[in-house]
Amino acid sequence: MSDIDEPEIDYIEPARKLFAGPISFLKSAPSLEYLPDPVCPEVAFAGRSNVGKSSLLNALTNRNGLARTSNTPGRTQELNFFDVGGEGDVPTLRLVDMPGYGFAKAPKDVVKKWRFLINDYLRGRVVLKRALVLIDARHGVKDVDLDVMKMLDGAAVTYHLVLTKADKIKASDLAAVTEATAVEARKHVAAHPKLLVTSSEKDFGIAELRAAILEAISA
Repeated sequence: MSDIDEPEIDYIEPARKLFAGPISFLKSAPSLEYLPDPVCPEVAFAGRSNVGKSSLLNALTNRNGLARTSNTPGRTQELNFFDVGGEGDVPTLRLVDMPGYGFAKAPKDVVKKWRFLINDYLRGRVVLKRALVLIDARHGVKDVDLDVMKMLDGAAVTYHLVLTKADKIKASDLAAVTEATAVEARKHVAAHPKLLVTSSEKDFGIAELRAAILEAISA
């Protein structure tokens, strides 16, 4: 589990309350013209296909069916927006589930379209406050992850690296991949120094992830 430090600890309880409140699916955007109006801060989730994005979103929001999960890589093919908290028509923030990258079982032209969509969104979305790049703890940072990290560096979008499925490997292996991931993060100008280690199944690291999201939109 990731360590809790200052000022992050100040956000633990407010973040718990935020994610215990109203959360709903807003819309899917297959291209930029379908993006919702930029009325609130957004935090985007990126990761290789089958890295566990949907499971993490479900754990984060305490809602098993909010984001669909599937064993078939590449199921998410659009930008999916979820409203969190707020009053009236303006949510406190929006979570954005981006298409998985890497080994998606889809035609090359579809994968290319996904990549352009992600790139254009990351570079042009003024309300995007933070990206979360999910890394499978069993495999560590791969070349496709580095490509996205470099894309975020170039777009000047600050991002956290988030290890997923941490319960699937031995503690000694987890310590090694955590250190290697932290070393890689220090090489990237837009990478946040705080590395988050999570398990959707065991519900650890989730409170810290919620706090990191609230901190990002509060800055």
